[in-house]
Amino acid sequence: MSSPSSTDTSHAIHRSGRDAAGELLVFLAFFMWGLLPFYWKWLKQLPPVEILCHRVLWSGVLMGALVAFRHRKEAVAVFRDRAHLAGSLGVVLLCALTLAANWLLYVWAVNSNHVVEASLGYYFTPLLNILFGVLFLRERPRRLELVALLLAVTGVVVVTVGFGRVPLISLGLALSFSLYGFLKKIGRLGAAVGLTFEMLLLMPAALVYVAVAGASGNGHFTAAPWITLLLVGSGLITAAPLLLFGAGARRVPLSSVGFFQYVAPTMMLLIGTLVYHEPFSTPQVVSFLFIWTALTLYTVSLFRRPRPAA
Repeated sequence: MSSPSSTDTSHAIHRSGRDAAGELLVFLAFFMWGLLPFYWKWLKQLPPVEILCHRVLWSGVLMGALVAFRHRKEAVAVFRDRAHLAGSLGVVLLCALTLAANWLLYVWAVNSNHVVEASLGYYFTPLLNILFGVLFLRERPRRLELVALLLAVTGVVVVTVGFGRVPLISLGLALSFSLYGFLKKIGRLGAAVGLTFEMLLLMPAALVYVAVAGASGNGHFTAAPWITLLLVGSGLITAAPLLLFGAGARRVPLSSVGFFQYVAPTMMLLIGTLVYHEPFSTPQVVSFLFIWTALTLYTVSLFRRPRPAA
């Protein structure tokens, strides 16, 4: 049985208003992110900043090699086009900073037994994308989306009152990742080259930290072979889902990206409660019910949107 031609496939996607390949890329990215608590728990004896620095260094090495072999022309073209480079550096720098903040907060949350609270943040992220779309992309939210936002805010208020504190971990993760997704959406660099530039901007500081920690005897890179292997492997498990996300996010609407974000926090919630036995208190349950209801309405609004005309 012969496979359809690329022209037939593109026509089918255009008629349906969907990019199946882009949706698959985004789904795989969030599935991989859903498994990350296991990885960082294996390194819980290390300071989160040290883990962050090794993620940056080894991701940078991996991405640099990938760009050299697969995307060299694109990278060279960016450097040659000074106007393009100057216009992209600001966005790339913001991407790098928001990504580093998200990584650091997430690793700290996981290794401090806050996986459930972290999952709440990533549940809130799709709804925050609606707000970003309204504020920065001039998107007009549907009525159900506005109701979903109101329910999400109510959920945050409930958990705040229940615990007597604002869920800063959840809000910090949601804000940083939503901002990163928005910046990738408006960025003018390809996924691989853009991520490589982000790592290049972060690598000097990361290298200084690792070198100073190693010289002072506080580094853990050579503490044990399995630690070395995990730290080096952090480049692969970091770069792979980011590449998938970066490539997929540019091919599907920002709201659709939010839809697939349900995968990662659901996995994180199950891992936190069933594997690591974190408490799931009454305020958290009520808050999650508000968030899940909001996400249900948001999903319904996605399917009610008219498909783009051919």
